[in-house]
Amino acid sequence: MHKLANYTADDVKKLREATAAGMLDCKKALDEADGDYNKALDIIRVKGLKGVTKREGRLTSNGAVVAKVEGNLGVMLELNCETDFVAKGERFVALADELLAHLQNAQSDSLEAFLSSTMGSGKSVQVTVDEANATLGEKIEVRRIAVIKDSPVGIYLHRTSPDLPPQVGVLVELAKDVAEVGKDIAQHIAAFAPQFVNREEVPADLIENERRIAEETAREEGKPEAALSKIIEGRVAGFVKEVSLIEQSFAKDAKKTVKQILDEAGTAVKSFHRFRVGQ
Repeated sequence: MHKLANYTADDVKKLREATAAGMLDCKKALDEADGDYNKALDIIRVKGLKGVTKREGRLTSNGAVVAKVEGNLGVMLELNCETDFVAKGERFVALADELLAHLQNAQSDSLEAFLSSTMGSGKSVQVTVDEANATLGEKIEVRRIAVIKDSPVGIYLHRTSPDLPPQVGVLVELAKDVAEVGKDIAQHIAAFAPQFVNREEVPADLIENERRIAEETAREEGKPEAALSKIIEGRVAGFVKEVSLIEQSFAKDAKKTVKQILDEAGTAVKSFHRFRVGQ
């Protein structure tokens, strides 16, 4: 004789909302727990946690960038998952916000230090993320963090799709806070993706590699030997300008460089962080 289920549809719904597990998994857990909700919750968590190691090799190319600025403190965090379905879920976004709030308090100087730090719950960040792996059924990981202290900070978060959390985030450390300039520069960085503040920061080996590529390309194109040197240096100069923030043409006024905008505002960029999900 078939045993009647000792739970209701509401129990299944409640368990699904609490764990983000599938309906069938929730029913099986409630069957196994003989209708005991808390026991079923444990069963799903245990099964989920066992599956965390299986998810280690999976790609986490979706997720969210969250950031916050309060006074002279700016924090930013990239939380990754496997699918956009999870990325736009309330539980994932709430986790990202919870981790960001902790980063604001911890002000960790490395990802390793942040992951091992203890949250208000008494659990470490790593354990909290591992538990999210279990309940959300996907590999979840904190990919990187950024903390700017004791300086004015410009911030910008960009949504690439209206139904997803922000996918691009920028924090800019300024020498002096000036009205909207910080946000404008942060927006510019989001759009133009510079790699360095100025040409002095561009590593010599990167320039040499670019010079080698420029020479090979010029020879491949059959440029005359006498003109090679000038062509190569021109292309290298173009590359340096392209990757240096202050030499780029400003997004809102292409007739001016970013440096001119900063000079006119009486400030300068000391550093910046740009995160794009999965990149």
